[in-house]
Amino acid sequence: MSEFLDPLKNPTLVAAPFFVLSLLIEIAAFKWLESDEEMRGYERKDARTSVFMGMGSLVSSAVFKLLTLVMFVAVSVWVAPWHMPTDTWWYWALLILGLDLAFYLQHRFVHRVRIGWAAHQAHHSSEFFNFSTALRQKWNPWAEALFWLPFPLLGFAPWTLYVAFGFNLVFQFFVHTERINRMWRPIEFIFNTPSHHRVHHGSDPIYLDKNYAGILIIWDRMFRSYQEEIQRPTYGLTVPVGTYNVLRLQYGPFVDLFRDVRSAQTFRNKVGYIFMPPGWHPGEKRVEVEQPREPFALL
Repeated sequence: MSEFLDPLKNPTLVAAPFFVLSLLIEIAAFKWLESDEEMRGYERKDARTSVFMGMGSLVSSAVFKLLTLVMFVAVSVWVAPWHMPTDTWWYWALLILGLDLAFYLQHRFVHRVRIGWAAHQAHHSSEFFNFSTALRQKWNPWAEALFWLPFPLLGFAPWTLYVAFGFNLVFQFFVHTERINRMWRPIEFIFNTPSHHRVHHGSDPIYLDKNYAGILIIWDRMFRSYQEEIQRPTYGLTVPVGTYNVLRLQYGPFVDLFRDVRSAQTFRNKVGYIFMPPGWHPGEKRVEVEQPREPFALL
């Protein structure tokens, strides 16, 4: 627990002042340097809502961490057949790589399963794309526990999961910007970049459910969910929520899900509303826009 609460081992806490500084620099850049009229920059109500949702996520994340830490410690102590040393470089390299893959899988899950999307969609609700959008976090991080559970079973110390994932979150903050265009080709091929993540936040049909990466875009290339940025995305949800009410943004989709489940006539349809992709209705199929691409095609 002391390791878990040590500020020097909590990357997001250490990085918080740099988040604020980066946000202020980006605001100044949009105000004084931007000449492209397509760049929408910041809107006060939208940014304020994002910051407030970020503050709320600090509370929900703390609760999530404490509850899952108890569960993971129990698994580590009573179930795990071995425990790996935490003082080796390969331990941390393996953990960061493994958690990044787990993030990709979890991220894909919450986009493709409606109950997961109900929790995650709040992050995509902004029609702007800037550093404040990175703070627009969900207050329902339950899905992470499902995809993190294998790690204590494999012998990873539970407290190290939160430290390693903190680096992942810090990295992801800096891909939420329009101020950076394409980067050096090898970087674009291996890592998640602002260009890749702009695609992920686009509501254009060609961009839907693409580029789930946290740190490495390689996962999207491997599992055929990669899409290159070919035009400036239209940000936000396919059906805009039209509100800055954070409770509605966070929990409105759960209310809609509950209504659909309650009104469904058969058990199969009730389950379908919960576990099928967002937009699914009985007897209907979600329309996908697929582009022919090689899984490791160069940019």
